[in-house]
Amino acid sequence: MAKGFNRPAGGRMGGGNMMQQLRAMQEQLEAAQAQLAEETVTATVGGGVIKITMTGDQHCKAVEINPEVLQDADAEMLQDLMLSAINLALEQSRQLAAERLGPLAGGLPGLGF
Repeated sequence: MAKGFNRPAGGRMGGGNMMQQLRAMQEQLEAAQAQLAEETVTATVGGGVIKITMTGDQHCKAVEINPEVLQDADAEMLQDLMLSAINLALEQSRQLAAERLGPLAGGLPGLGF
């Protein structure tokens, strides 16, 4: 058979369509990332003593401390509660991001979603 037989004109084998699909996927990813920046999760620890609100792109938006916990003035306990609340909020934020971005990865290796 001769070289080039049954190839599309221009020497490309569907590359234009693939580029369109990649652009569309990139737009979807950017839209999902913008949405994550607006969505929030709230982690509560210590029976509601500490609340941390974080966006889906891991930015802390609010920290609430019940004034009653400050009356005891136990700095170590407050530090432990804050650390737990921040880590819980980060984990929830990562889960939200994985839920939103995971389907867009569609099995593409190395994206980490």
